[in-house]
Amino acid sequence: MAQTTKETVFRPDWASAPGETLADILEERGWSQSAFAERIGYTEKHVSLLINGKASITEDAAFKLERVLGSSAGFWLSREAHYREAIAREEEERELEKESSWLRELPIRHMLQNRWIKPAQATGALVAECLRFFEVASVKTWRTSYKEPVAAFRASKRYSIDTAATAAWLKQGEREAANIECHAFDKSAFKDCLTEVRKLTNETNPELFVPKLIHLCAKAGVAVVLAPAPKGCPVSGATKWLSPTKALLMLSLRHKSNDHLWFSFFHEAGHILLHGKRMMFIDVERMLTDEHEDEANRFARDFLIPPSVGVRLRDLSEHEDEVMRFAKEAAIAPGIVVGRMQNEGMLAWNKLNHLKVRYIWREAG
Repeated sequence: MAQTTKETVFRPDWASAPGETLADILEERGWSQSAFAERIGYTEKHVSLLINGKASITEDAAFKLERVLGSSAGFWLSREAHYREAIAREEEERELEKESSWLRELPIRHMLQNRWIKPAQATGALVAECLRFFEVASVKTWRTSYKEPVAAFRASKRYSIDTAATAAWLKQGEREAANIECHAFDKSAFKDCLTEVRKLTNETNPELFVPKLIHLCAKAGVAVVLAPAPKGCPVSGATKWLSPTKALLMLSLRHKSNDHLWFSFFHEAGHILLHGKRMMFIDVERMLTDEHEDEANRFARDFLIPPSVGVRLRDLSEHEDEVMRFAKEAAIAPGIVVGRMQNEGMLAWNKLNHLKVRYIWREAG
């Protein structure tokens, strides 16, 4: 029997056999085992085995116990099932404890802090909890289903990617996306949705724009998930098709400014619109570029500040008033204009950063 709280799952390292309940009842009634054996029609030896948990309570035994003791057959069968489950779980966790080295690969502290997994009292139980998180039966299956696909993404020599941490982050995205109800993906609807999303860039409060962002994209078949990336997972975002009609667009919250956040979002949106449904993209910082990444970068750049307007950027000075005026005319957040100018060498990296909106993401609690 397990008691559940918000913090953890209580699983004692002992299991109470239904025979203990039987022994208590016999003691209360003042019946000896031999007297009880005569009433129920079993040998004294079999009654002893039942009391010591060495013999299972079968359906036949449960109905006999119901007639002799009054408790329902369902009660005795349930007691027996819970006991056998507890015994089997103890054995399973002893076996899983042999896989404890796997836990050192995972960002356990981050997963616990953000409530991706529940705390466990024993090492084997924690291994089992992590397997449930990834929805796999064994560590071997996890390596082929999660770690190997992530390992295919190459980062630059300056940045290495922790494949286990990244796999955990991606899996959390899938788990959260499963709870987002989406219409079937519609490419045209998603394009229209992005026009509405662009207007949200001028909203500074994440508590206001994030729910709107998720709602707008869900209507077009895209589940947007924002989840903090663990240490060793230097990603800005990722996209993955969860089904032919539902896409995951995931952001890491790694950067705390609006120019990075919105560029990452539209970059991932570019992957969804421009590239195949069988492809997964994990956008690692300073990743070795390829054609797909270049296309997604251009899509994000031109959607946020269209080329017809962007040509005027080079005529801007470093004066704040000019940048603010341009942003107002372009209907885009000033911080995004600053980020674009800095990225293209029109503005020093230490200039006008106060125009960017900085976010403080609320931790799980």
